[in-house]
Amino acid sequence: MATASAPPSARPSAVPRPDAIFDPVGRGLDVIGDRWTLVLVRHLLVSHRGFQELRKRTGIAPRVLSSRLRQLTADGFVESVAEGSRSLYALTPQGRSLAPIINAIGRWWILHGLRDLDIDPTRFTTTSAQSVIESLPFMVREDRTAGTDLTFELRLTGDGGGVWSVQVVDGICEVRPGFAVRADVRYTADAQVWCGVALGLIDARDLFRRGLLLKEGGPEAMDRFFHQVAPEGRARPLDQVLPSHPALTAKE
Repeated sequence: MATASAPPSARPSAVPRPDAIFDPVGRGLDVIGDRWTLVLVRHLLVSHRGFQELRKRTGIAPRVLSSRLRQLTADGFVESVAEGSRSLYALTPQGRSLAPIINAIGRWWILHGLRDLDIDPTRFTTTSAQSVIESLPFMVREDRTAGTDLTFELRLTGDGGGVWSVQVVDGICEVRPGFAVRADVRYTADAQVWCGVALGLIDARDLFRRGLLLKEGGPEAMDRFFHQVAPEGRARPLDQVLPSHPALTAKE
């Protein structure tokens, strides 16, 4: 006696290969999901970079960095460009198309990752001022910057110091190295001390009293317009956060 075959929906099916499944997230990560790939794209979005500069900004081992750059070039995200006698890495239009992904990841980490993963923000007290300043576009508070047009100039001294212009226009932050053409507010401080303030770890009022943070121009305070990684109320006096900082002994 013949048995009826099971309808197609009832037949057991083999587990498909991942790459055979139409999953835009999965297939996208097949291309850009390798460790360091999006980190390198993030730094190249700011400017063309040389090999050693990318190493200093990311801490990637030389062999891994070479491998990732070769792969990004082969995939059409990165190309070599000549600037004077230097050969630098730059993003192609395809590489720049990843900017919204980079921005979403950065803002997620600022708004959720730090808190949800219980990351101790004091681990970043010795970070470079450059890394904090170039992260400000991820930290901007869209709710407080709608309709705003402000330019801040940062003059930072000491190790890792320099000058930067930070412009906030209608919820978007843009950072440029160098002096501002027109600054609404100008800050002057030691680079490491300023990092502590920007991250919400060091009390700005304590620094003003000590003369270690100078502010010129309008009444707008930069910390109003940017999220800080430390929980509200976590800011402490400088000597409790960086007890061995040279600025403390220099002012005594």
